[in-house]
Amino acid sequence: MGDNARVHIIVHGVVQGVFFRSTTAEKGLSLGLTGWAKNLPDGTVEIISEGEKEKLERLVEWSKKGPPSAVVTSIDVNWEEPKNEFETFNVRL
Repeated sequence: MGDNARVHIIVHGVVQGVFFRSTTAEKGLSLGLTGWAKNLPDGTVEIISEGEKEKLERLVEWSKKGPPSAVVTSIDVNWEEPKNEFETFNVRL
């Protein structure tokens, strides 16, 4: 399975109530990634995703802007070892 990895992203800015989670899931699925996106109480969005590193890097780049109505001010990115615990990419509540 090549260079699989796991990335943990926290997205800061105006990222809740702007379809960030649902469009992240759509983007992840379109890239063939697995994982989830959820809103955190502090107003950020958390994303955990696994798959090919090159595709994860594309998700990281996408997360710097997000959907058209989002205003991303910064993102925190941490690379981890994959755990192969996801079957699809979804939105968590």
